[in-house]
Amino acid sequence: MSKLIRTAAAVATAVVAVTFSACSGSGSGGGGDIATVNDQHVTKADFDRKLESSPTAKQVLTQMVQQALIDQYGKDQKIDITQADIDKKEADIKSKYPSGQFEAILKQQGLTEADVQQILRQQLIIEKAVGPMVHVTDGDIAAYFAKNRASFDKPAQVRARHILVADETTADMIEGKLKAGGNFADLAKQYSTDPSTKDKGGELGFFGKGQMVPAFQNAAFSLPVGAISAPVKSPFGWHIINVEEKKPAVQGSLAAAKTQIKDTLTTQQQQQQIPVFLQGLRMKANIAVLDDRYKDVFPPPIAAPPAGSAPAAPAPAKT
Repeated sequence: MSKLIRTAAAVATAVVAVTFSACSGSGSGGGGDIATVNDQHVTKADFDRKLESSPTAKQVLTQMVQQALIDQYGKDQKIDITQADIDKKEADIKSKYPSGQFEAILKQQGLTEADVQQILRQQLIIEKAVGPMVHVTDGDIAAYFAKNRASFDKPAQVRARHILVADETTADMIEGKLKAGGNFADLAKQYSTDPSTKDKGGELGFFGKGQMVPAFQNAAFSLPVGAISAPVKSPFGWHIINVEEKKPAVQGSLAAAKTQIKDTLTTQQQQQQIPVFLQGLRMKANIAVLDDRYKDVFPPPIAAPPAGSAPAAPAPAKT
């Protein structure tokens, strides 16, 4: 999950850069209006000046310089990032989202597929650059597991459908239809008042203890697989529950958790090394800021004193 968070943060930062550069580009050709408000004109020139004088401008400049430094580093070090590498990383990220949600986030943020692939390519360069500084041992993994053992246990789960109605009379009527051979999914679509599951035939997916109200939970966990409950009352109304599958509780083991823990510890170490690496790129680079408004973004480095030079003598004390 931490890799996902890091990627999302990088994407969010890049969105600012893409958006700002696109807006600035639209105004660089000179005059014209970007909007009118009751016949009052909002010019592109005024819009660009507002953008360029905002705190966001410095953030964007920092990000764009950082992107250039990463690209240059990758070329200088001959780091080969293939399209297959990028596609695999993107697929790994997408797999952590429900179907279609990743694409929806990109659309909401105004990112194209090309933008995302460029961001991921730079991330892969950084990961290869800091890789030699990352060391995760078997001892580290064992210590992490011992400290976080409970988080690797998997509780018992049930997968079920339900039909939710407002009153017991309706619930009894539906129970009768089911006993007469009615199809549970079809009846859920016809009668259920739960908008989130109705169109899915009442499908709830897997859930563990503590995720449902007590009456519903107790009924679902007590029923055998394939069974359909009598009407069950909860604060939401009356439920009829169909248990489809059960998973027993599983105690976590070091062997099963080893890959996950190694990924977590690797990411943690990368997060510690990445700022050091990026700062190193900046310190070695010749960055000339040509616009006085942004001089403080990349101030000139302070020259170190010559090797072997003696410190300045203190001024004599005044008497």
